[in-house]
Amino acid sequence: MTEDTYVQHVASHTGLLGVESPETGGGKDITGKTGHLLKYLGPAFIVSVAYIDPGNFATNISGGSRFDYNLVWVILWSNLMAIFLQSMSAKLGIATGMNLPQMCGKVFSRRTNWFFWVIAELAAMATDLAEFLGGTLGLYLLFHIPMAYAGLITAVLTFLIVYMGKYGQRAVEVVISLLVAVICASYVIELLLAKPDWMSAGLHVLMPSLPNGEAVLIAVGMLGATVMPHVIYLHSQLVQCRNGATSPEDRKKHLRMERIDISIAMNIAFVVNAAMVIVSASVFFRNGMVVETIEQAHQSLSPLLGGLSSGAFGIAILASGLSSSAVGTMAGQTIMQGFVGLNISDNVTRLVTMAPGMLILILGVNPMTALVLSQVILSFVLPAAIIPMLLICRRRDLMGIFANKPVINVLGWIITGIIIGMNITLLYLTFTGNI
Repeated sequence: MTEDTYVQHVASHTGLLGVESPETGGGKDITGKTGHLLKYLGPAFIVSVAYIDPGNFATNISGGSRFDYNLVWVILWSNLMAIFLQSMSAKLGIATGMNLPQMCGKVFSRRTNWFFWVIAELAAMATDLAEFLGGTLGLYLLFHIPMAYAGLITAVLTFLIVYMGKYGQRAVEVVISLLVAVICASYVIELLLAKPDWMSAGLHVLMPSLPNGEAVLIAVGMLGATVMPHVIYLHSQLVQCRNGATSPEDRKKHLRMERIDISIAMNIAFVVNAAMVIVSASVFFRNGMVVETIEQAHQSLSPLLGGLSSGAFGIAILASGLSSSAVGTMAGQTIMQGFVGLNISDNVTRLVTMAPGMLILILGVNPMTALVLSQVILSFVLPAAIIPMLLICRRRDLMGIFANKPVINVLGWIITGIIIGMNITLLYLTFTGNI
């Protein structure tokens, strides 16, 4: 059976071509298609939380309030990179039956894997910094709970979400998907209240521009907040619970369904991120306000757009912080077990990676500044996740028929080059005093 024939065969039996399958019958065709797709939806929704975490709030609010709609294009291109990379991670997991860190442990030397592990843990700490501070700020803004106590409550709530994993990955997927829905609903309200200039916003989605050196810093932060290294590791693990089949045909079908999952979840993340920039530009830039802190953003929304807007913002960042904290814990466990074979409990992992966030609260560092810088760190760490994945996915002896074609390899290296190039530009501008 040729690949085209196979795709048609699978599409007809999954209802994707609208062809009646023998199992469903005409009257049940739509129900059958929907039910079949729902079996595969979930992993990408867990991953998508990382793309709308509190770090995104910080960088997107900064970008919108300082540079109007000029940086909306960064969200689009970062999202396209994310779809490409998450699809490759999922493909690796489906093709090999192992996650990316495990494959690195199999392919590379122990010394190299210890290096990868250290880099990955730094990424996990930077991620958890953003997530922990986001949940803490959400509680503080909504309920005026002192930051130290809000931090402790955030830790407890995070542990409860992680504990849901005891009932299987599906339970975690449901909880996190509900939190994503809350974030989306909150920003729909924000957009309706902000009344942006849609023509100008749409134009800047398609027209790249970097007004000055400071815009490069924010743009790199947006990239680091959108394309996340820890979920590149994690996605290859999340697909395993649906990866029971061993035949190439079944794995092709699984990959096809997972790509639909990725397309839906990542585009939801794109809409939310774009909404953050557009709302910030429409409200803050339009009123001549440069927002330096998330607290300032929350307080400013109330007199400008009303209490409903500030309440929606607080709920969104709280849901974002709690959901992304759980995802960070899952990624940390995958990283530790895969690279160097360390079996450490989720709770211990969480306590270790949560320490920087607590330290920020104790030292009184501006959380907004910490959030933006954490995203820049993630951008620098990102190539350490992408390069091993590209090296593994090009090998037919490891990936079989799922090995990357030459054009995919070239595209992957172009994306890696763009990320490294932006980082070098940032370093140059920083050390020459242009930022």
